[in-house]
Amino acid sequence: MSDKRKPPGRRQLGRRRFVQGLAALSCSTSGLVRAASQSATAGQLESVGESVSLTIAPMAFNVTGQPRIASAANASVPGPCLRLREGSVLTARVTNRLTEATSIHWHGIRLPSNQDGVPGLSFGGIAPGTTFTYQFPINQSGTYWYHSHSGMQEQTGLYGPLIIVPSDTEPYRYDREYVVMLSDWTDEDPMAVLSNLKQQGDYYDYQRRTLGSFVRDVERLGLRAASTDRGMWGRMRMSPTDLMDVTGATYTFLINGQPPAANWTAPFNKGERIRLRFINAASMTTFDVRIPGLSLTVVAADGADIEPVEVEEFRMGVAETYDVIVEPEGDTAYTIFAQALDRSGYARATLASYAGAVAAVPALDARPLRSMADMGMQRNAGMPEMDMSKMDMSEMDMSKMSMLDMAATTQSSISSAVPNADGVNPARMHGLPDVDHVATQPVNRLGEAGTGLDGNGRRVLRYSDLCSLWPNKEEPTVERELEFRLTGNMQRWIWGFDGKKFSEAGPIHLRLGERVRFVLVNDTMMEHPIHLHGFLFALENGHEGKLPIKHTVIVKPNERLSFVFTADTPGSWAFHCHLMLHMDAGMFRTVVVA
Repeated sequence: MSDKRKPPGRRQLGRRRFVQGLAALSCSTSGLVRAASQSATAGQLESVGESVSLTIAPMAFNVTGQPRIASAANASVPGPCLRLREGSVLTARVTNRLTEATSIHWHGIRLPSNQDGVPGLSFGGIAPGTTFTYQFPINQSGTYWYHSHSGMQEQTGLYGPLIIVPSDTEPYRYDREYVVMLSDWTDEDPMAVLSNLKQQGDYYDYQRRTLGSFVRDVERLGLRAASTDRGMWGRMRMSPTDLMDVTGATYTFLINGQPPAANWTAPFNKGERIRLRFINAASMTTFDVRIPGLSLTVVAADGADIEPVEVEEFRMGVAETYDVIVEPEGDTAYTIFAQALDRSGYARATLASYAGAVAAVPALDARPLRSMADMGMQRNAGMPEMDMSKMDMSEMDMSKMSMLDMAATTQSSISSAVPNADGVNPARMHGLPDVDHVATQPVNRLGEAGTGLDGNGRRVLRYSDLCSLWPNKEEPTVERELEFRLTGNMQRWIWGFDGKKFSEAGPIHLRLGERVRFVLVNDTMMEHPIHLHGFLFALENGHEGKLPIKHTVIVKPNERLSFVFTADTPGSWAFHCHLMLHMDAGMFRTVVVA
């Protein structure tokens, strides 16, 4: 590999402007339906086992009133909806009209490693002015997507939906379907965004606590508790408001390429059951999705059928997909509302029974704060026993617990931990330059909806609710368990696994055919959507025999979770956080199966 400073497929680009645009699409049972765009010719494309062509080129785009240039597939952002059939063979000719190399990664698809589309691994990338032909069989079905794995092109519009129709009859009934593709856009050069974060980790956190919020805390908690709370966060050089690295301060949140004011609209007829294929194609944004006035029946996660779960809201990590069935009633309209995790903005669309119908847009929820559970703290000498999973920093008397006490507690609680995948004892990660926090006692949080959702009064989907609709196929016994600590340093804005960024870590070697358990422990204050290329894994959430099958999983702060898979496809595969800038800053590893 020629460049070890950046993960494969994420080379640093020149200082050029990248931008946002306006487009719309849906993938319906009758074909691709795409609304008119301000500046794009509709990329009409649907394939059922046929060859397709994608041309990647710059395109004028405008969301905020400031013209910019997007990286587009077939003059469309999002790219055209590819609709395939299980059992077919996809032949996709990708032509690069950009001035830099490009690529297409088929997210969540089982395929040979040289077709996976990650430059620097089993694929060299697509040079400017050249065409690369992908060809691989389609042996699965469901809602997936594709995106660039080169530079910052995913942030600038190079992504699109990939819908695979099953060869058998589907286990649920619906009358029509739409793709709802969420994303985030900035008028800034993405490399400038990264540079800003390198200089100041909370650069885009415009919701930091102020003197005014301190006064309100004093009124609510009392002077001593409020002062102790502020002092603790200050000594840790962390902020309870720092939930997302890049926020609505620079992002406009989009649905199918359209900002909230454009109000992308999906029509329906009275009495219809509608399938909504939600895809989070954002670069850095976790979304909480609901449709006020409608129950959501979740029937698939990451393309795999699950036992239907009725909820009012669900969280989508970057790269996750969820299929939802809704039954709107009467002659009315409903708002599809997707608010950012930190409540700094939202994406919005409409389900409407007649032309021009508009539903009320709900107010953003109150800004959530990080809690004691997110800090991974535990009972210490002189402190009362308490339920940390429900405790907020402001509810604790920290006056008897110094930072030295915390460090000692952390050391003692993990010093007996077994070495992780790199042979490093987690207790020895303290003091490493790329690690500013180590979880004291990470816990199973699969039964929690997550920060800002638990206790909000709505029925919210949790990972513990996911149960495969079909029994898991028989697999060999797990032969090896590898633990990975998700680490970072907000001051230096460096991210990695086990205290090492990509350039410092070697490959993870697995034996072909080996059944493996990956254990993930989040030592940071951020949610990380972790994606493993080339394989679908079973999330160990307690539904033995019917574990949900996924390709991406959110790991909450202070969480320990695990998944299992069989390394049955040889090659070099990417394993990384799907927050694009986290990956670019080092949270990436290579898995080699041989």
